This record gives sequence, structure tokens and C-alpha cells, in this order.
Amino acid sequence: MPGSHYQVTTPRLHHSVYSLTDSSDIGPDDEDLDARPSLTPLERLSGDMCKNKNTIKDLMIGRRVGFYKVRGEIGCGTFSRVKLAFHALTKDKVAMKILDKTRMDTQVQRLLSREISSMEVLRNPNVLHLYEVVETPSRLHLVLEYAGGGDLHNKICNEGKLSDDTSKITFAQILSAIKYMHNANVIHRDLKAENVLFTSSGCVKVADFGFSTRISNHNDFLDTFCGSPPYAAPELFRDECYLGPPVDVWAMGVLLFFMVTGSMPFRADTMGKLRRSIISGAYSIPPWVPGPCQRLIKGILKPEPSERHVIDQMLGCDWLLPVEFPWSLVPSEPAGPLHSLIESDWGELEEEAEVRNQMEELGFTAEHLQNNQLKDCRNPVTGVYRILLHQAQKRRGCDSLPVVRGMVRDPKREGLRAYRGLRHTSKLCVLS
Repeated sequence: MPGSHYQVTTPRLHHSVYSLTDSSDIGPDDEDLDARPSLTPLERLSGDMCKNKNTIKDLMIGRRVGFYKVRGEIGCGTFSRVKLAFHALTKDKVAMKILDKTRMDTQVQRLLSREISSMEVLRNPNVLHLYEVVETPSRLHLVLEYAGGGDLHNKICNEGKLSDDTSKITFAQILSAIKYMHNANVIHRDLKAENVLFTSSGCVKVADFGFSTRISNHNDFLDTFCGSPPYAAPELFRDECYLGPPVDVWAMGVLLFFMVTGSMPFRADTMGKLRRSIISGAYSIPPWVPGPCQRLIKGILKPEPSERHVIDQMLGCDWLLPVEFPWSLVPSEPAGPLHSLIESDWGELEEEAEVRNQMEELGFTAEHLQNNQLKDCRNPVTGVYRILLHQAQKRRGCDSLPVVRGMVRDPKREGLRAYRGLRHTSKLCVLS
């Protein structure tokens, strides 16, 4: 039966790993559960998924997937389609990445496994959140945070290059995300403007982890050519083993050039010419680009990986000194994959008590939380928890934009320049 993953079949009061409603012996007076006035939202939804003809039809034809109501298509990729969806309980918008299992060869399965594995360990305001994975007989659905502001590529193609201040705010957020990822030993390997998304408020979300990989340390060598050629580092074209972090750094340099100029640093009409141009590092920066930004680009786009800027050098550069994040609103790195909602102290996050209350109001009991440890992304209870927790964090301001403050030029303040650079770098490390 459609939705059977969510239904209750065990008699007596019992909470299985998959059960989302309480079950008991059903007598003659209990034939119509919907007639009971005390049903929680979770019980009503579970009942609909098992008995309501319209809901069951929607589940069969794909207008519903698990707890999600699926709407129109908002994007597509080589192996997937992305649709807008709504969670039936929390009412949140999400992006649902849909893959046809019958068309997934071994390579696609491996890429998908990497994508899920990488996103499972990343919880950062500037990294797109993975809420849940829902599997049906024919499809796999990745339920992702919805970023409704478009992507960086379309923004620049439609509106032109970004202003200096907007470039600083955008690049600082990308940099924050990549530093966090590298400290978690995740290498993206497909950074490009199409994979830099914006929320409706302008917050940056780095997305698409299909080519990502996890390493044991930053000295691990990789050997797979990944990503888009215009963003690929020279070492990738040399058919040699390479280190992961410098490859992401090079791609950030290409992104920065694209943001401040509206064009790509390396352009050619054939792949061979593009390869030679990138290997030689042949590009020119327009003279109207501010000097501090030019120096940052030149420090990043160096053909030799060992000479390329590292993340901390980029964080402390002159161009980014005026950028300040609302750090008091941003949570530090999570202590584990997820805090358990059944612990007596409810973990260390301020939002967890609020999330517990919301889940109880929806109908999730202590037994639900005990039997669903909130670590399995293929569990609908985990999906609800992650959505509600992210809601609470956004209300506290974790998606707030950084600001660019003017440098004060007076003798008393000039001595603080170096200090501000150190302070700025150390604060960015809060997210690492």
C-alpha cells in the first residue's frame, strides 16, 4: 500500500523504528479514526496516507512523496530533476531532487552516495542543508533546503558583474563554507557559479556535492578529474595526482574573477586552447578592479598549487578586512551528527527545547524519539527534526548576511589594522 512505510500495523501501544502513530486494539467503536476529535496532526496525516483515497492517489502518481506535497519543477541536472515541495506537517518549502533509480548506473550511484555522505556531516549556514532522503520503488528523493534566490551564474548573466561590496559579502560566505568543509575533510571539487545559490534574503548556499569526496587528511592525493573545465585547476589538466584543498581554492579564484568582472578569466573556443591557457595561468585583470581584490585574485590563481593562497591567507587579506559577520548569531560547529532529542538535558543547542515542543505539538511522542535516533536521513522523524531545527536557527539569525563596514582612517585607528585582520580570521574560524 502506498505510504506503508509510515503506517502502523502492530497491535497494542507500540512504537517501532518506522511507526509514526500509536497503535492499539481496534474495536467496533474505533473503526473511523478520523472521527476522534483528539487526533494530532501526525495522526491525521498518517491516517490519510493509509486510508484517504485522494492522498493515496497522490502518493501513487508522485504528487506526494512521504510527508511532502510535490509541486512544479524548479531545475534539472544531468541525472536528476528538482521540484518544489512542501512538508505536510511543518508547511516548509523544500527543494526535492528526484533521481530515477532505473537509470542510475554504478557511477551515478557512487556520486549520489558521496553527495549524501558529504551533506550528512555538514551543518553550516552557507552550505545547503540535507533534510531527508525518501526512497520509493522507482525513485530516490533528496529533500534539500529551498534557496529561492536563484544562482550566482544567472544573477551575473542577467544583471552584470557584482558591486565591490556585494562581491565581498558573497565571496566571504563562500569562503566561510569552504573553510568549514575543508576542516571537516570534505573537498567539493565542483565549485562553480551554478552551484552557488542564494536564499530570498541573499544568503549564500554552496550546493551540489555530487563530485565531493571525504579525505582522511589534507595531504591525501586524489586522481579523479572532476568539475567544470573553466573552473578546473591546472594540475587537473596535467593528468597527475593532486591535493584537494588547492583545487577548491583555484575554483574560488575563478568565481571571484567572475563576480567582480562579469567574465571568466580563462576563455577559449576549444578544450585544447582552454587547457593551455589554464596551465600557463594566462589571464588579465581589468585595471578598474580594486587593487586589494586584484592582489587576492593573483594570490589564488597561481598555476603551482604550493604557491597558491591557502584559506587562512584569504581570510586575512586586505580586501575582506571590512567584512563582519553577525557572529553572535551563528552556532559553532555541531558536537555530533545530531543532538538526541531524548536526552534529559536536550543537548547544548538553545533551539532544541523549542524543537521538542514543536514536535510534541505535531504528535511525536517520547517513544517516537527514542526509537528514531535522528541520525538516519532516511527516516521521516529525522526530516521533521532537521526542518524544525533549521527553522529555529534561522529565527535566531544564522542566515543573516555579513556587512561591510568602512575602514576608519585616523591615527588612533591605524594601529588596529593588523589586529582587525587577526580578529576577523579568528572569528571566521568559529565556523570551522
